Amino acid sequence: MLCAWLGTAPLAMAQADDATDADPIAQLAQADKDLKQIQASLDDADTRDTLKTLSDRALAVQRDADAARNALQPQLDQMDARVAQLGVVPEGTVEARDIALQRKALNQQRSDIASAIARAKLLAGDARQLGTDIEKMRVSQFSEELARKVNSPLSPSLWKQFATHVPADYGRLVSLYRQGESTARKAIAEHGWAAPLTGLGVALLMFFPLRLWLRAAGRRYAASERAPDGRLRRSGLAVWLLAVGTLLPGFAAVVLVAALESIGAIPPRLEQLAQHFQVATFVAAFIAALSACLLVPSRPSWRLLTLDDTAAWRLRKYAWGAAGLTWLSILLVEINRASRTSAITTVAVDGLIAITYMALIIAILVSLARLHRRQTDEAQAKLDAQAESGAKPKAPPRRSGWIVIARLAGHVVVAAAVIATLLGYLNFALFVAQQLVWGAVVLLAASLLLKFADDLATWALSPTSRVGQSIVLTTGLTEARVEQAGVLLSAVLRIGVIVLAVLALAAPFGNLNAFYGGLDSLSNGLTIGTTTLKPSSVLYAVLAFLVVWAVMQAFQNWLTETYLPKTELDAGARNSISTVTRYLGIITAVLWGLTALGIGFEKLALVVSALSVGIGFGLQAITQNFVSGLILLAERPVKIGDWVKLGDQEGDIKRISVRSTEIQVGDKSTLIVPNSELITKTIRNMTMGNAQGRIQIQFSLPLSTDVAAVRQILLDSYAEHVAVLSDPAPSVFIDSIANGQIAINSFAYVSGPRAVYGVRSDLYFTMLQKFAAGGIALSSPTDIHLVRDPTAPREPEA
Repeated sequence: MLCAWLGTAPLAMAQADDATDADPIAQLAQADKDLKQIQASLDDADTRDTLKTLSDRALAVQRDADAARNALQPQLDQMDARVAQLGVVPEGTVEARDIALQRKALNQQRSDIASAIARAKLLAGDARQLGTDIEKMRVSQFSEELARKVNSPLSPSLWKQFATHVPADYGRLVSLYRQGESTARKAIAEHGWAAPLTGLGVALLMFFPLRLWLRAAGRRYAASERAPDGRLRRSGLAVWLLAVGTLLPGFAAVVLVAALESIGAIPPRLEQLAQHFQVATFVAAFIAALSACLLVPSRPSWRLLTLDDTAAWRLRKYAWGAAGLTWLSILLVEINRASRTSAITTVAVDGLIAITYMALIIAILVSLARLHRRQTDEAQAKLDAQAESGAKPKAPPRRSGWIVIARLAGHVVVAAAVIATLLGYLNFALFVAQQLVWGAVVLLAASLLLKFADDLATWALSPTSRVGQSIVLTTGLTEARVEQAGVLLSAVLRIGVIVLAVLALAAPFGNLNAFYGGLDSLSNGLTIGTTTLKPSSVLYAVLAFLVVWAVMQAFQNWLTETYLPKTELDAGARNSISTVTRYLGIITAVLWGLTALGIGFEKLALVVSALSVGIGFGLQAITQNFVSGLILLAERPVKIGDWVKLGDQEGDIKRISVRSTEIQVGDKSTLIVPNSELITKTIRNMTMGNAQGRIQIQFSLPLSTDVAAVRQILLDSYAEHVAVLSDPAPSVFIDSIANGQIAINSFAYVSGPRAVYGVRSDLYFTMLQKFAAGGIALSSPTDIHLVRDPTAPREPEA
């Protein structure tokens, strides 16, 4: 998949550049001409390869029409703007002749451009529909090929016909070989051996020394301390071995073919064979490298599959056999096509390939069955040993799920392929056998890439990695949020791998041009009203939002941790500035992202006006709390650290946001109060203004008490306590004299309201001790109880 992308990306970029530079009108005319040629050639298309070529051309026409429409749309917008500048001619007035001529010319140009855009839309729709029709024809031909019945390989008539056509087909193969040899000799005689030998040398260098050195370098790095910790070591090494084992042999084949093409050593009839040689090399190298990185027979500790060494070695050999058979079958089919052999020879070759595939699959199934038998025997032996030792037997290990699925699918496919071969459905048997091998390769590659994507994402955004630490330091996010981002990134990457795997599995069943056409339509954007949302614009908007948000977060962190602590502002003021800065950063990032998306401020005004209706009906409370939060941050009637009383609750303010305020009460629980409560209701701020706390002590004494001594004891107790302030000075008063009691009321002040409770308790202990030592008794409440005399006679009832 990576090779295909690397191969098609330069071509796509070149096509995009050509589409941009070409005249849209001429491009539209050429696309219309190409579409008519495709429609005319459709009647003569008798093979799936021809239909695929026509489908590719139809997709190219659709892309050219979309490109022309995209190029003409800015011109139409420019014409609309120029016409709007001329304004509307008022009724009853005659416009100047030069202005009228200019208006007429602009309207004509606008009409021509609008007509061209309409033609481009219609042409793109026709090309899309034609591609769909061609795809249906390909599917129909594909179904007919699979259902085509020939003589059974057990039938002698098949081999008699094959023997009859062998001499003629052999002559065709010899003719093809001589044509290639003659072309190569002429090219070498004209240009020399320099280019072929250089290409061969570079190819051998890439295939052997460079590939082996890169494999060894990857293993050394994975075993070193520089490699990431955790599962990424194994999965990363496996992906590295897969990339090296696939790309280097494939590019070696590309270099060799390019060297021959540079001197013209490949005749036209063999050009398709040369291309299939490159594709076959990539595919075979991919299968071999995938088996090497998953099985790892010589290093069991790095093995990603739950297999023993014996099964790993055997499956490794079968994987090499599958790679060689795939490479050989691709070349045989293309050689058969290039030499134009007879139909009976084609049937015989397909039958031999199908039988070879079935033999390979049966051998793999036998190895998997032996592996299952060994695992079952080992598990039973462990259970017997545990039973003999008297230990509690553990549950038997679960069977490997992928082995069970592979065995089941293999048996079904082999049975179907054998029956189809015996009945003469060789095309169906060959297709089923090849798809089983290809499906196994795709599923194994997808499982490896799923593991690697998860390991890479979780490691990269782990708080212990360099990337994760940089994100935490620059953005101020918590480690949990960074880990969550890693999980989300892993999910996105895994979804992408699953989509690619599904496309790879579906590719042999038909052409993917319909899918590519849908992607092209999506890339042109989704029009909502007058705004067109394109994937590139959405990606740019998200990137702009993240960049601006990260910059604002960094600025807020610097403001909160570096600048504000060096100022004379209190904690509440610093919190207000930090909170306002944070929300301003979010608003700035959102506005920047919307601007990058192509949504101007005039459209935002419409959105805000639409939201005002919802705010008026259902978001009143949220809006009220938001505005109240801004008032609290601006006027600061309460601030962080204040001790407030709200109803029957009291506590310290810990945090003020734009929606609510957090108050920590005495039992250390948190009270979350909507900001509107702090604005619309009466609250008591114990620490606002004068931060001193007042201690009030009241008690009663009998009339016979020496009040002067009592007063002196109180003043001395206040003076002795270090927390009691001398300014304002403590004071003692006689509050009242009534009912034979003297009411004493005294006051003292401490540094803050929070110290009142503890200091007052200390003073109570001190004064009670001094009163007891001085023989001063406090008044006790008198309880009067009325008790009836039980001996008294009861009054007679009336």
